[in-house]
Amino acid sequence: MTNEQYIEEILSSYDFEGTYTGYRHITAGHINTTFALQFDICGKNKQFIAQKINTNVFKTPVELMENMVNVTNHLAKKIEEAGGNTERETLHAVFAKDGKPYHIMADGSFWRCVNFITDAYSCDTIENPTVFYNAGAAFGDFMSKLADFPGESLHETIPDFHNTKQRFQNFLIALENNKSGRKDNVKEEIDFVLQRKEDSEKLVNLIAEGKLPIRVTHNDTKINNIMFDNQSNLGLCILDLDTVMPGLSLYDFGDAIRSGAGTAAEDEKDASKMKLNIELYKAYTEGYLSTAGKSLTPTEAENLAFSAKLLTFECGMRFLTDYLDGDTYFHTDYPEHNLVRTRTQFALVADIEKHMDELNEITAELYGRYSN
Repeated sequence: MTNEQYIEEILSSYDFEGTYTGYRHITAGHINTTFALQFDICGKNKQFIAQKINTNVFKTPVELMENMVNVTNHLAKKIEEAGGNTERETLHAVFAKDGKPYHIMADGSFWRCVNFITDAYSCDTIENPTVFYNAGAAFGDFMSKLADFPGESLHETIPDFHNTKQRFQNFLIALENNKSGRKDNVKEEIDFVLQRKEDSEKLVNLIAEGKLPIRVTHNDTKINNIMFDNQSNLGLCILDLDTVMPGLSLYDFGDAIRSGAGTAAEDEKDASKMKLNIELYKAYTEGYLSTAGKSLTPTEAENLAFSAKLLTFECGMRFLTDYLDGDTYFHTDYPEHNLVRTRTQFALVADIEKHMDELNEITAELYGRYSN
């Protein structure tokens, strides 16, 4: 089906208010296909998001939507109790005419519609420490709002999503199979992964030893998964709730640093441009601990800086695994795209390693300030 045919079926399957005036394709994101639908309501523009879920990645989309509805209902209740605006401060599913929070197309594809967050912006990169502080505060607040959500009720939408020990094994399988025939082109990158086997096991082992608490976490805290208010620049709404599952606070913290505190874009072809911006690291850490610090255990705090390294390593390893598998998971724009992404992530890992002592000192000082 064409995009126009998809949109036509969406319009006939939902009761949207107003007169439909058109759509635009939103290209951000590696996984799902997203459109903004535009409507005229008495001369005012109103938008909704229509999104095709990638069922190759999310194999149980009905369970995914059950998670989303339950989590956003919980968030909306917390926001309402605090006197906030539930239309702007959380996503919520738009229910189709058949009463379901999704629609299955004639071709079998799985779609959902959600509210559009108004008077807000998102970032693919961050340069302003204040904005990154606000992002940290928002993600910490998100986890805090879900502290009393029954995590056992959540479905695991991607099993072992941040199980870096398993991700390492998946990499070894991809290396052995070499489906793409590219193994000989990436010897340096392969060695980089193999040298960090123990890192991949650290947090998983701490979970097994009962030293890290399992929380309800976002699990995909890329900086472009948060909307900032146009006027205040405060973190307004957390997006992309597909991977909200039981997990570690460290997963959320580490991935946010990975995606927001680097000095180059994930797709930068010159990997030497990728370093860690320590000022941004400090800003995000302070924001995060300002809202989540009282709930974190000392062991969690001790591993925050390490989690930035680990989640960056995990992401690079996943890009390299996909490159070896023939680019079957992530969307790519050219044959070497996943390799370019791999190299930027590994460059960031290497720079984090150089500054680990300094990062631990920054984190310890801020944790001491906000944990009491």
